[in-house]
Amino acid sequence: MRLFKTKSVDPKSLESFPEHSSTSPLSVHAMTIAYHQKPVLWDVDYDAPESALVAIVGPNGAGKTTFIKGCLNLIPRATGTVEFWGSSYQSQRTRVGYVPQRESVDWDFPVSVLDVVLMGRYGKIGWFRPITSAHKRAAMQCLEDVGLADFAKRQINQLSGGQQQRVFLARALAQESELYFMDEPFAGVDAATSQTIIDVLRRLKQQGKTVLCVHHDLVSVPEYFDHVLMLNTRVIAAGPTAETFTQEHLKKTYGARLTLLEEVSQAIAQASRGGV
Repeated sequence: MRLFKTKSVDPKSLESFPEHSSTSPLSVHAMTIAYHQKPVLWDVDYDAPESALVAIVGPNGAGKTTFIKGCLNLIPRATGTVEFWGSSYQSQRTRVGYVPQRESVDWDFPVSVLDVVLMGRYGKIGWFRPITSAHKRAAMQCLEDVGLADFAKRQINQLSGGQQQRVFLARALAQESELYFMDEPFAGVDAATSQTIIDVLRRLKQQGKTVLCVHHDLVSVPEYFDHVLMLNTRVIAAGPTAETFTQEHLKKTYGARLTLLEEVSQAIAQASRGGV
């Protein structure tokens, strides 16, 4: 016996759903994901904009990480269809990068910083093929971009938490993707690392890339991101930050659990005045 009804959705294409764009980096239709028959995400519809920095926000347990994993086929979907530029993830996976939560990684694995970044080049190198000097130079440039070129030969477990996060960001950059999913890249990092991350994200946007980023610091959303996806099991709101990240939508998303509403409201007001 099922605790919720599922929808019959064509698993092959979104062409029959005109509300979705075939050119969007990411299009999600009617995605429901459940754990032990309890829905964590319910009937999610979303089209990601091109060349944008998108904050995925919502309370703990709202389904933010589940959304990313469901899009990337890392967990099964009960219903729904996900496309990347109008095609399946399998056919477009070399165009998609992923930075997982730092806590989900085994940092005791004996590997160097440069080796980790080179993992991001495998889509271009190919499995069981030699790593050329050109690929090593590309990986070193990515480490330079995140300020860790001097740490290339160091073991990954010898780095601080913020440095480890930057290494994973460099690995994603090494993929040279067009769409990035990042799960809490700012969590538990120092101010210098936060600044490095946002600088990299802004460069990616300038290059025409789209980044979807799970983010918990609501006060910095108007400063860092130009679009927002607000989740709480369902999509509460999605769109440009200036129009969507409002007190009304925050209350619907967080309810009584949002204790920083006044501080967030001041950040929104400052952004609207062009103060960021």
